[in-house]
Amino acid sequence: MAGRKVAIVSIGMTRFGKHPDKKLLDLLAEASLEAMDGLPEAPVDSLIVSVMSPGLYEGITGPANILAGLLGFEDKLVYRVENTSGSGGAALMAGWTAIASGVVDSVLVVGGEKMTHKSTAENAAIIAGLVNEYERRTGITLPSYAALIARHYMDRYGIDNEPLAHVAIKNHLHGSMNPKAHFQKRITLEDYYKSRVVAEPLRVMDYTPISDGAAAVLLMEVDKALSYTSKPVLITGISGSTDTHVVHERPDLLEMRAVKNSVEKALRMAGKSIRDVGLVELHDMATILEIAQLENMGFYPRGEAWRAAMEGWTRYDGELPVNTSGGLKAKGHPIGATGVAQAYEITLQLWGQAGERQIKSQPTAALSMSMGGFGHNAFTLVYEPGW
Repeated sequence: MAGRKVAIVSIGMTRFGKHPDKKLLDLLAEASLEAMDGLPEAPVDSLIVSVMSPGLYEGITGPANILAGLLGFEDKLVYRVENTSGSGGAALMAGWTAIASGVVDSVLVVGGEKMTHKSTAENAAIIAGLVNEYERRTGITLPSYAALIARHYMDRYGIDNEPLAHVAIKNHLHGSMNPKAHFQKRITLEDYYKSRVVAEPLRVMDYTPISDGAAAVLLMEVDKALSYTSKPVLITGISGSTDTHVVHERPDLLEMRAVKNSVEKALRMAGKSIRDVGLVELHDMATILEIAQLENMGFYPRGEAWRAAMEGWTRYDGELPVNTSGGLKAKGHPIGATGVAQAYEITLQLWGQAGERQIKSQPTAALSMSMGGFGHNAFTLVYEPGW
């Protein structure tokens, strides 16, 4: 896809977690203002807001318009993007497209969700709205989907829960070093096995928490970006892909074709191979998804990625750092914010500003993948240092 080059200039993010004193718009504004802090006259031509369900959560519509008013934006291109749990990735693609096509020179992409005031059952019901109606009538939810493929993977490859536990331990380690993560406490193997079973064989420690929060990135055409930063982070590849909406119609429950295809197309656009990628942020709503996605992306052969966390390969100081933010598992998953927060973390890492969890070497390329639903669609971005 030809077009103008697009770069990340600045970033902002709230802490993810419980914010009983803040509403969705408060969180979106906080992340937006942090992303624009220190930039003269807020050089923003467009505002794109990623939120999944503001109507069901807070009874509001038009959050992009409301936020534009709060930020004092007038005569801007303003709209909302919604794509279930992949909303953040979709919003980044919308912002990238607007700049690459020449419609605008700069876009503030901000995503967020306010969720913790609802009960676990209410959250599960809202999120299950993305499931096909036929499957939803059988009682399927996103946590039960994850348990289904976890059991399938464990039976096929002859493993138990221990590799999943090590994914959780690794991501809690990363979260403990991330001051904006929901969970900032390290866990042990004993902690994992003491946590209650949610959907056999998965436990509480296998799942992301329900979180509030927001994240923002300011995108610019690269020549304009150089007027505001000496370290623009280039988005050199970007792609989306879909899979069947009815999960049980897929030929193999462990084959996530939207993930696989979006990664391949984004890397091809960037002129990179999977071997060039040295940092990954992926969509681990449950621990099994980190394992399955790494295999579908092509980082490890089928049936082999379960070894990665156990051997320390995917730690922040390992050979392929994965989810240095803590991932959805420990950083949290305010749904509309998640894909944007992935871009936040990768930018922070490429700038060398990730503190204790800073990776040990500058990668040639980094990659984020934001997944809508249970692999129903996926958006992949490839990032490179622009200096």
